Amino acid sequence: MQKHFLKPLVFISGLLPAVILAWQFYADRLGANPIDEITDGTGTWTLRFLLITLMATPLKRLFGWGWPLHVRRMLGLFAFFYATLHLFTYLWLDQFFDWGEIGTDILKRPFITVGMLAFVLLLPLAMTSTRAMMRRLGRNWKALHQLAYVVPLLGVLHYWWLVKADVREPLVYGVVLIVLLAFRVRRGKVAVRTAARDRCAS
Repeated sequence: MQKHFLKPLVFISGLLPAVILAWQFYADRLGANPIDEITDGTGTWTLRFLLITLMATPLKRLFGWGWPLHVRRMLGLFAFFYATLHLFTYLWLDQFFDWGEIGTDILKRPFITVGMLAFVLLLPLAMTSTRAMMRRLGRNWKALHQLAYVVPLLGVLHYWWLVKADVREPLVYGVVLIVLLAFRVRRGKVAVRTAARDRCAS
């Protein structure tokens, strides 16, 4: 895939779910509870983009596909974009910025607590996604961006606790995340063994 087509294509594809949701809302095609549909849709796409972002390195290692690495930052920012829409739908359209009620929700409803924590952890990832921040943070940048594995874990838990009974969809996302985490752990073990062999050889 040619690079000069790649980023515009991913950008348009990333915006498409938001455009479809906006059109459905305008055309009154979101059913009896449009706010719930928007909240669910933006939350689901947040989790999808988080997982897609984590797939970039495995796809490179397993199939030699380098192009996902070129758009990984954009995909991560789309995850933040949909997470922000998800949060503001809840704050504005659901709670009407009633901070007392929002505070009560955060303290008393575990899925809200976990969701808020996930957004708080996602915020520094988005803020430090530029090359300038990578240079400024140095080694600390990689340590900070290990949160990219924690946030989707919280996202799956948030979704699981939200749906309560029918957990099939969050279960699918959970399985995908476990596979990606297992790949990460295996890759880390291989790197440790390689480093140990190099030390012995020297």
